[in-house]
Amino acid sequence: MFDGDVADLDATETLASAAELHVLRRQAEVRLIELAQHFADLHPDPATVPGQVSLAGGERGVVYGGPGCPAIAEFAAAEFGAMIGRSAGSAAVFIGQSLALRHRLPRIWAQVRSGHGEPWKARTIATACLALSVDAAEIVDRRVASIIDTVTPVRLEKIVKAAIQQADPDAARAAAEARAKERGVWAGRTDDHGTTTLYVRAATGDVIHFKATIRQIADALAQLGDTDTLPQRKAKAIGIIADPALTNELLTVAHHLTPTTTEAGAVGTTAPASGKTGPDEAGTGVAANPAPDTTDQPAHPADLPVSLADETADVAGGGEDGAMGWFVVDEPGASEEADRDPPHPGDPAYDRPSCSAGLPDPGAADGRCAENPEPARVAGPALDSAARREVARKLAAIKHGAYSSQSAGVTGRKPARTTIYVHITDETLLAGGGVARVERFGPVLAARLEELLGHDQIVVKPVIDLNDRLSVDAYEIPRRIRERVKLTHPVEQFVFGAAESTDSVDLDHIAPFDFNATGPPGQTSTGNLTPLRRYSHRVKTHGGWRVRRLDDGGLEWTTKHGFKFRVDHTGTHPLVDR
Repeated sequence: MFDGDVADLDATETLASAAELHVLRRQAEVRLIELAQHFADLHPDPATVPGQVSLAGGERGVVYGGPGCPAIAEFAAAEFGAMIGRSAGSAAVFIGQSLALRHRLPRIWAQVRSGHGEPWKARTIATACLALSVDAAEIVDRRVASIIDTVTPVRLEKIVKAAIQQADPDAARAAAEARAKERGVWAGRTDDHGTTTLYVRAATGDVIHFKATIRQIADALAQLGDTDTLPQRKAKAIGIIADPALTNELLTVAHHLTPTTTEAGAVGTTAPASGKTGPDEAGTGVAANPAPDTTDQPAHPADLPVSLADETADVAGGGEDGAMGWFVVDEPGASEEADRDPPHPGDPAYDRPSCSAGLPDPGAADGRCAENPEPARVAGPALDSAARREVARKLAAIKHGAYSSQSAGVTGRKPARTTIYVHITDETLLAGGGVARVERFGPVLAARLEELLGHDQIVVKPVIDLNDRLSVDAYEIPRRIRERVKLTHPVEQFVFGAAESTDSVDLDHIAPFDFNATGPPGQTSTGNLTPLRRYSHRVKTHGGWRVRRLDDGGLEWTTKHGFKFRVDHTGTHPLVDR
């Protein structure tokens, strides 16, 4: 099939070969869907199997594809996923999509099998229809089947959405109302430049006040000499607003600083917190909407001199009733579907918010929602090291005053402590460069550690030597052992596991704990424990999987049907010998 070097092909032969491989890829994907369907058939709901005994924490039947699809044994997803290089959660979604095509979307499935439909498009439609009834899914199936491969993915998405709304308007309305009530704060992954995603879904009024406070802090930083752009200063304000006492003191200091009007055309300056600048917000020092004089009153985060009407226009995603808004700091991270347990009936399906909700558009060049572009800002002179240290010194002095002054009203009360685990080698420390890994956030350039830690009170704890082997005779796991296991294995040690090892993750005894009085001592040890999320733990305990620790520290997993995999710090590796 792949004989010869592609460099020997001319343009026509290259195109013909690409078309041939495209057809073969489609056929392979269709075959994989058929295998997923058949594997599901081979693993029916355990409750329907004669003589099957249900145990606490044991295997249960789940419906992965939506109403009308058969329930299957939930552990089946783990082994199928292992064979195709997917996590159990991702495999469960794939099996559910495959069953939905056969049982809920037969016309679309027929198009795919005949070569007139892209398998991945069909699976995407199956997921979009997951919550629909059988009758509603049939309407979507009938409307979309003939065009699945004749329109662009963007158009197809819109058509499918319209078909879903027409098929079950009540369900679509209920889903929209449920989405409008979703609220929370989420942090995503960290990139190589020390920037982390943060996005908030909250009541529109709260978002307006929050954005106004962020703007006040950004303006206060400008008054301290920070010449970064307004968006950059707003980002810095996130760290400051985490300390209410510092926020209050900074705004009080900024309020009493005497603003001066700069020359026309000057850049890098911003109007005082008592008013907004002109439309370009570059800042000329002239307040377009001056607030009432409050010289005799101390500034406070709740006091919002920035026009609420102006801020309202900048809040994205508010519903018709104005009850909800999205405040976006950066583009949300990728879906964590692979890190989660396979979906189970009753669990809300994960649905990444769309740009229409005010989140960044993945297709936008600058990562922001195309409907709500951020206006351009003009920066002042770049902050050199000395200027940056001077701004930091002023902030440190203000913070000291916040906790030492009786007027702050919080004397002696400090912000809650946060423990940060930073993994860094001695070579990186000596070289002054390289990459460190920050737990829960990922890799960060060592040069960014100063920015990560901030100019705050830092308590450096002794380095934990992970070579130490700790053990206890009890079944319960003490904190010191749990901490070492988590640091040694930052990701769960299951086949293609992707869930991060947190304080709440299960720690499994690789060699089962012997509760007999004559059992060996030290069974609960750093060498006999491995992190597993709850689903993986149940698969190992009740699903017929076996695991053993290898001499080099890796784990050898054997699936229910005898397939073997090695899991170590480099990931998952299939073993050819069974």
